[in-house]
Order: sequence, then structure tokens, then C-alpha cells
Amino acid sequence: MQEDNQSRIKEEILYGDEDTSLGKDKEEFEIESLIQDYGNDVLRVAYMYVKDKDVAQDVFQDVFLKVSKNLDTFRGASSIKTWLIRITINTSKDYLKSAWTRRVFPISDHHERTLKAKDLISNIEREETNKIIRATVMELPGKYKDVILCFYFLDMSIKEIAQALNVKEGTVKSRLSRAKIKLKEKLEGRI
Repeated sequence: MQEDNQSRIKEEILYGDEDTSLGKDKEEFEIESLIQDYGNDVLRVAYMYVKDKDVAQDVFQDVFLKVSKNLDTFRGASSIKTWLIRITINTSKDYLKSAWTRRVFPISDHHERTLKAKDLISNIEREETNKIIRATVMELPGKYKDVILCFYFLDMSIKEIAQALNVKEGTVKSRLSRAKIKLKEKLEGRI
């Protein structure tokens, strides 16, 4: 279903199909379709970079605002998902580089989530393990972090990752291999 919808949207963008659905104008319909099909992936990538749910939602909105403004520039050289993920990665990195993030500390950094008593120990252990893994992934150099996030967290293929990161498939494979080795070295003895 998602592939059919992606093909339809791609054709509408590239060839200017005049069919509008449910009385909405074409652009609004296309953006809503993109949000429905890829919104979770965009939000997940944003969260992995910014590590804050509220900020990730802001990045999500920024991504789809950019897509709305630049939908006509999509050339179809890659899949729509790849294009959206690239925009998300760039928007997240821009946010992290901004002066605002260096001066403002999110409230969520100062509060811990409460846990139910019966699952306290297992939840703490699982949460700590996930936290260590996330932190270790985020410590990787950018070129390794990007391929790990795309491959494991977004279930993207090697080809899609290559298109999203604008590198060759062989480069993605070698970066993925090296990233796994680096992760294994860093995580050994910690989890």
C-alpha cells in the first residue's frame, strides 16, 4: 500500500496529475499523504538526533513545512522516503548546531519518568541498556551514526541509505560494517 501510494504521489509530483481527492487542492492532499505514510519515520529520525520528544515534533513540523514549500523541486532521482529522511537528518543537524540549543536546556532533562513498582527492576535495566545503546550510537562519528540510524531504526535498504546520504552503496556497506565494529568495541563489557 505504501509503495503504491509512493508511486502515485511521485507520478503526481513529476507529471502534474490534476486529480484532487476529497475536494482538497493537490498540494495539501500530497502533504497529508506523505505525513500519513512517512510521518512516523520522520519523527523517529528526528528524535534519534535531538533526543527530546517535543523538539522532535518541532523538527517534524519544520520538515513538512520545507517539503510543502519545495515539493515541486523533487526530481524523483530517489524514493520519496529517502528524500524525506535526508531533509529530516539535515533539519535535525541544523537544530543541534543552532545557538538556541546551546543556551536552552529542556525541562525533560531534569525530570525522570516514574516506573510501576512491579516492573521496577526490569524496566530500569532495560531503560539503562537502551540508554547506553542510544548514547553509544549517538557518539559515533556522523557518517557511521547516519547509516546505523537508517539501517536499524528506519529499516532502510542499503540502496535507500545510499540515496539518502548521497554516497555509493559500497560506501554504505563499509560504513555499516565499521560502525558495527565500533559499536561492539564501545559496548563490550557495558551491556
